[in-house]
Amino acid sequence: MPTAPALSTAAATLAARRPSAGQVRAAEGLWTAAAAVLAAGITAAGSVAQAELLRAAHTARLAGLHRAEGAALDVVRHLRDARGPQGAHRVQRPAESVAALRELLLVTHRLKAADLDPGLIGAVHHHRPDGPLRLYGVCREPVVGPGALGGVLTHLVDDAGRWYTLRDVAPGGAERARRAGTANVAVRSFLSDHERLSRGGLVVTGAVVAPDGRLLAEPGVRATFAAGRPWAGFLPAAAADGTGGAPPLTGCDVEIVAADGEAVLARVDTGDGPGPTVRLAPAHRHPALAHTANLRRLGGCPGLRVRVLGRVDPDRVTTLRPLAVGPVPGPGAATLRLPEDWRDRADLGYDRLCDAHFPAAAPGPAPSPAPLAAADARPVDSPLRRVRDLVELTVTGGRRAAAEPARDSDRGAHAAALRRGGFATGADLFAALGAVAARSPRDAFGRPAGDDLDQYAAQWLATAVYVTGTEAALGRDLWHR
Repeated sequence: MPTAPALSTAAATLAARRPSAGQVRAAEGLWTAAAAVLAAGITAAGSVAQAELLRAAHTARLAGLHRAEGAALDVVRHLRDARGPQGAHRVQRPAESVAALRELLLVTHRLKAADLDPGLIGAVHHHRPDGPLRLYGVCREPVVGPGALGGVLTHLVDDAGRWYTLRDVAPGGAERARRAGTANVAVRSFLSDHERLSRGGLVVTGAVVAPDGRLLAEPGVRATFAAGRPWAGFLPAAAADGTGGAPPLTGCDVEIVAADGEAVLARVDTGDGPGPTVRLAPAHRHPALAHTANLRRLGGCPGLRVRVLGRVDPDRVTTLRPLAVGPVPGPGAATLRLPEDWRDRADLGYDRLCDAHFPAAAPGPAPSPAPLAAADARPVDSPLRRVRDLVELTVTGGRRAAAEPARDSDRGAHAAALRRGGFATGADLFAALGAVAARSPRDAFGRPAGDDLDQYAAQWLATAVYVTGTEAALGRDLWHR
């Protein structure tokens, strides 16, 4: 049984980890500002909502809430982007805005409750690993972002499966993204290029790593080129692990089924026979990049087995946007035949697949999409699509838009379909969010009641967290069997 001094020490440790009263107040202010943005929707939240959120973010910074401040600034960026020249495109794909608001509300909700998790505070300082970093190149990812940004991310991984990136992004759009794939990259006095690094390796001493996994060229950093290693040494296991700071990529072996427009239908190799059918879609469609042309070439080779590495589409769990492909190891496999200096990988945004890279019996590119052999060859959408649609509609159109399904006669049918699929919690959350959104209690002056905004934000947060967690579990089951 613990002694009194031990209990006192434990209590003191817990008290030291608990957010201070000032931090709790700062979190409450951020929660209130975020709830107002959620109620209005990103398309309607104007300069007043942005100013309130920025003011609350400044208070959070003064209180030392670095993670909450960063989340608030991310939401402000989405609010501004929604009103910018590309706002219509962003509204059509609101997954990033959902993620930003979910992060802000979740962190502030836990801080308000004086959660003891030190990760909620966040860190403002970059990480300096002990000893040198031995990194292996994985692939290059073209970056085409808002504001005509363009460039490349070179992904690297260490022996423990942690992910790192070297980033070169600046104004220039897709054309700059194309050129950046073979452009020089400098880490202090070390000079190489992204193509060589993606197929080789790097030893970094005095490394400085940003919280998102970026390698920074800070004073004292030294780097030397080192040999890489084949994908077979660390994929897809390392990709599935995703333990690094950089967003993890998903890797698996698939068999090509047929072309599907610009995309490719493929079956995941589970090791125990044919697996689920998935869609491989271009990461970028700009003609300056090679994604679409390479996928069209792969789609014309049904029966081909390839190893793919990419990002799961946030809007559809059965769609992967591949960044690179390689041969499937094993004797006699109908797979790619890549040049030795490619290190058994082809970066789909930069390298061009040609006839010499395919087995002799592989057909050429199909002039039109190949017909599907069976109706069940087409992947299905997430069973939680109805719940996810409501979560996204709320962020885009605000509370009024979320209230419409509550008045829809199909709401009961949607909930019943979720229950039949085994998602009883999803059905309850779907119905509750619509019901809370439809309520509009007012105070004595006709203004929305403050506690009602809290209830609405809390209900949306619970639904968003449920959808994210459940779809992530479904994705892991699909891609990492």
